[in-house]
Amino acid sequence: MLIGLTYNLKSYYLAKGFSAELVAEFDSEETINAIENALKNGGHEVVRIGPLEELVQRLQMAEKWDLVFNIAEGMYGIGREAQIPALLDAYQIPFTFSSTEISALALDKGLTNVIMKARGIKVADFKVVSTIKDANKVKIPFPLFVKPIAEGTSKGINKFSKIESKEALISQCEYIFKTFHQPAMVEEYLPGREFTVGIIGNGASAKAIGVMEITSVGDADAEAYTYDNKQLYENRIVYSIVDEPKVEKLALKAWNIMNASDAGRVDIRCNSKGEPCFMELNTMAGLNPTYSDICILCKLKGFPYDKLINTIVDSAISRLR
Repeated sequence: MLIGLTYNLKSYYLAKGFSAELVAEFDSEETINAIENALKNGGHEVVRIGPLEELVQRLQMAEKWDLVFNIAEGMYGIGREAQIPALLDAYQIPFTFSSTEISALALDKGLTNVIMKARGIKVADFKVVSTIKDANKVKIPFPLFVKPIAEGTSKGINKFSKIESKEALISQCEYIFKTFHQPAMVEEYLPGREFTVGIIGNGASAKAIGVMEITSVGDADAEAYTYDNKQLYENRIVYSIVDEPKVEKLALKAWNIMNASDAGRVDIRCNSKGEPCFMELNTMAGLNPTYSDICILCKLKGFPYDKLINTIVDSAISRLR
């Protein structure tokens, strides 16, 4: 099978002057090489395409692929992860991971929470804040937690994200507005254990690879899985596979409610009563073989990297048929 590979290369944007945090979701050459090698080991021919702009040019030249393995996060707008899927839809070229509409929806944490709550999934009490006036109207009791409404890789989450006062709330919302040019998600702070669940497959055939607990140690920011904790994970975080049937069940239910596809992650954190609460569904989880959460989880479970990548392709082929 001829597989095109779409991605945003981190080094390209760093060279253009973007900060390390702003391009944190983008991929390294190591990741692209690893995916390409895994696909070739699976018997596929691979063509590197790159970002949206390159895809547009190639489509205009009538280039075609049997399948596109898409890990491009996109650069601008809350719907950025849906831009390449939408373009491929228009050209009737199949691709891995979730559909165009789900890719756009899942990145919006506010809308996703609305859907989860409506379907009986427990979420933290929350409010979407677009202006300082909105922030002043928040009635959720302190402590609160503030993060960008549409980012991944813990971007915008730092040691100031846990909020204890109205002044701190205003300050952190202003930081989100200025840095990420998007609304802030203001939530009830969840003080309990944190988990991520790796999932592969579609619909009734979807299954959890495993449940991984994320524990802060040493000099880590103890209140959350912050951007700094992720970047310095070797000294700040302990990852462990745990047997948590309720967490796994919640994750699979959330996955199917969103009709997510092929592979991804569901992040869950417990409230003050120890009850697991949905936090986020990542329809296009990072695939760096060394430091991406789903790859760490797979390694701990003895699930080889090449098998993960080719299982994603097999899932996409099965779904498309």
